[in-house]
This record gives sequence, structure tokens and C-alpha cells, in this order.
Amino acid sequence: MARAKRSEIIQGTEKEFLDVFNRLCYSRSSWQVWADLISAIACTLSNVTDRTQKHFEAREKEYAQCIERLGSVEITAEILNIIVMALENEPEQDFLGKMYMNLNLGNHWKGQFFTPYNVCKMMSQMTVENVDRQIEEQGYISICDPACGAGATLIAAANTLKGSKYNFQNHVLFVGQDVDRVVAQMCYIQLSLLGCAGYICVGNTITNPLTGPVLFPRENEGQEMWYMPMFQSDVWQWRKIFHSLGSMGGTVTTEKTVEKEHFYMFFDFGEKEAQYGSQRI
Repeated sequence: MARAKRSEIIQGTEKEFLDVFNRLCYSRSSWQVWADLISAIACTLSNVTDRTQKHFEAREKEYAQCIERLGSVEITAEILNIIVMALENEPEQDFLGKMYMNLNLGNHWKGQFFTPYNVCKMMSQMTVENVDRQIEEQGYISICDPACGAGATLIAAANTLKGSKYNFQNHVLFVGQDVDRVVAQMCYIQLSLLGCAGYICVGNTITNPLTGPVLFPRENEGQEMWYMPMFQSDVWQWRKIFHSLGSMGGTVTTEKTVEKEHFYMFFDFGEKEAQYGSQRI
């Protein structure tokens, strides 16, 4: 009853987050606590829908180890509750990125500095255009940030796309990659909670970029894929099935359209785009 009452009054403020977070730092550094906290939350979200053996078992084990080091499932759940409420109340923000910088964690050893959200919002408004026409022609579009950080650019794009007449959850695929596992997981958490479909890859974009068609990315050696729960929805699963049928020369009963697969700027263009012709869905 007390826990339920506490959940009811959570407002999702920065102060709430920092107050609860600091309770976990009594015997460990803020960086160690942050890394375990983010990993535990990311594993929780991933294992709800991603049941592939390679991911599920490793992340179950990682979650248990993180919770053991954190010493409390309840406080971890409380932190997640605050993040959910923060993004629910104000989706136009990079909440985790802001907390990360406020705690001075970006300077831990990489000297990171995240682009302010308002700058990302301006960039998205300048670059996201003709979305409705592209969706009508292609069925969906994809947006990629090869150095995603905590996801501010992709979050801004998602918010800008709310102005489209199409539901971005069903028609936009969000893809990010970052060499830093912790910040990549931060991006994954925020986009997942905002209902975006797509995936985040942990890996070096320059030396080990994502490869493969956008709906079927390859998890290459040295990479780690985190699939957002919305990417497992029926809409995206059926779209993948139709693409598979199209690439195998199968037939379907939906209207035939010509659709170019969306590749990332670092994709292997040795495989011709025509190979992945598909149906509109």
C-alpha cells in the first residue's frame, strides 16, 4: 500500500530522480551506479519482447547482477517510474541525457557532451520534410543517427513526426548506433518508453557499421543489438514478412508498389537495393 501510494505521487521531476539516485550512491561511485541502473532498466525492457536465446539469457543474467550490485529492486523500479512519468509529462526532452550531464558523468573518461535538445529539435524541423508523401509512396520511412548518444536527435525527430497524418509508431523506423554501451542503452530506454519502433546498435559506427537491409539488420561480431518493444508489434512483424516474401519472389494479395529499401549512410551497398523489393503495407 505504501509503495502504491508513493507511485501515485511521483511527478517525474529532475529533483525526484536525483534524490532517489543519490540513495544508491552511498558506497559506490555515481558512474558505477548509473551504469548498473541503466543496464538493469534496458534489460527489463528488452526481455519483455526480445526472446531470442542469445539476447534473453544474457540479459536476464546481466539484470540479476546489476540488481545485486544496486542492492534494491524497489529503488530501481522507482527510478524507472520517474523516467516514465518525466517522458509522459514532457516528451519534448532528453531526460536521461540531461540527468547524465547534470551528474557530470559525461566527463567520466570520454569527455562526452550531448547536443542540447532544443538544438536537436531545430535540426529535426529543418530536415524532416515531405514525410506524408514518402510514407504514401513507400509505406514507411527510416531515420538513422550513427552517433545517437542518449537519443536527443531521434527523440526530437519523433516529436516532429507527430505532425504527420500517419502514426509514427507504425510508419517510422528509428535506428541509432553508438560506441558507448551505456549511452546507447539510455537512447534505447527513452525511445522504447516513447513508443518508437526500431533498434539501437552498440558498436563503432566508423570501424564496425550496421549492415544489411533496414528491416533485417545484421548483428555483426563486436556489435550488440537492442530491439525496441514497438518493433515487435504486429504492424512491423507483418511488414517484415511481406519484405521477406518480396525478396524471395513470393506473391501477396496487397497492392504492389515499388519501394527502395532505406540504407544507412555506412551500409554495404555491394548488395543491390533491388534485391529487397517489397510490398506496401
